[in-house]
Amino acid sequence: MAGRNGRTVRDLRRANRTAVLQRLYFDGPLSRFELGPATGLSSGSVSNVVADLVADGLVEEAGSVDSDGGRPRTLLRVAPHSGHMIGVDVGETRVRVELFDLTLTELARAERPLEQQGYDVEVIVGHIRDGIAEVLATEGASPELLLGVGVGVPGIVEHTADRGAVVHGQTIGWDAVPLEELLRSGSQLPDSVRYFIDNGAKTLGQAEMWFGAGRGADDAVVVLFGSGVGACLVSAEVEHGRAVEWGHLTVRVRGRRCRCGALGCLEAYAGAESLLARWREEGGRPAEGTDEETALTAMLAAAYPPEGTEPDPVALAVLEETAEYLGAGLSDLINLFQPERILIGGWAGLQLGARFLPAVRRYATTYALRHPAEQVTIDLGRLGPDAVTVGAAILPLADFFSRGGRRAEPVSADRLPAWRTALEERTPR
Repeated sequence: MAGRNGRTVRDLRRANRTAVLQRLYFDGPLSRFELGPATGLSSGSVSNVVADLVADGLVEEAGSVDSDGGRPRTLLRVAPHSGHMIGVDVGETRVRVELFDLTLTELARAERPLEQQGYDVEVIVGHIRDGIAEVLATEGASPELLLGVGVGVPGIVEHTADRGAVVHGQTIGWDAVPLEELLRSGSQLPDSVRYFIDNGAKTLGQAEMWFGAGRGADDAVVVLFGSGVGACLVSAEVEHGRAVEWGHLTVRVRGRRCRCGALGCLEAYAGAESLLARWREEGGRPAEGTDEETALTAMLAAAYPPEGTEPDPVALAVLEETAEYLGAGLSDLINLFQPERILIGGWAGLQLGARFLPAVRRYATTYALRHPAEQVTIDLGRLGPDAVTVGAAILPLADFFSRGGRRAEPVSADRLPAWRTALEERTPR
């Protein structure tokens, strides 16, 4: 039966379960007494919901605390091993697959380097499938406990009714790749296991907002700085986060050609791939046959050698120019979105951050409008190089919460829009 606001009893029960699960997840362990004011539910509703969640194996006791003059209060927490999630990062140098328990503790990981074959679609799909099989086998995890597989990818992700997630990755040569369809084809996972595919900058942003340097902020931009650059905007108006193709803002008319094909993109000056190319073009000597991460480490060592050693002037000049381009690019984000925080992540951002951050802040505030520049803080993300996989794993977790801790039904094409809508219901921080 539906109430006056159109919500059924089932809807209310699901919302109550969601409220209790979320509070235990983010603020637990908590007692039943504490859950009442934390969720806004009556003591009777809390008792009923907790009983249901305990019976389902999602919540367990976690010790007790003394109360004022009464019996000790039992503490409750989300049961870590009641479900698993898989996060996948289709990165620039490797495909990383990680298995997590329900509290996002890593249980197993598998990595596949991307070398000569690059972003060949069949190779990527094979790496993801093999990685999923490996982490499940390593931990002896049952696929039946798997809540979903989240995948962070470069490019624009379109969610379609007939083919699921389709990736438009211009910089990596992917033209409308039906990645979800390809992953499902021949998959050994149960039909109930869903794939949640989104832009890698968005999954990075999701992770930092839930567990990292963005927690508690109402408005933030999380920047992914790797071979290329991207960003995720999170605001009161865009609660679930939105990937923005920040790397393809034009910063120099008729400038360097970007890997997307256009001229003068920020990525053509600030991405690690172009940074190394500029060093090479101006006479630098990156080690041949190494991956980008190793080459960037070598460039930093050349530009900032131990005390008493002369720096490589070319490497130093390129890095200093890159800091200015990054700062100018951040000023665009400040002027456009006026965020409370800007967080820099990604493998290159984390490598360069210790050296770059003061200069990047200085250039960002120089190029930005004064008032929004005075309101923003610019810092490094806290979650390290695994942030994209953590954020990808959050996607099925958020869907699980939105269902009140109920497992998903098998996906069919005509149900895709419905589950996509459910995913967009971002869990409160």
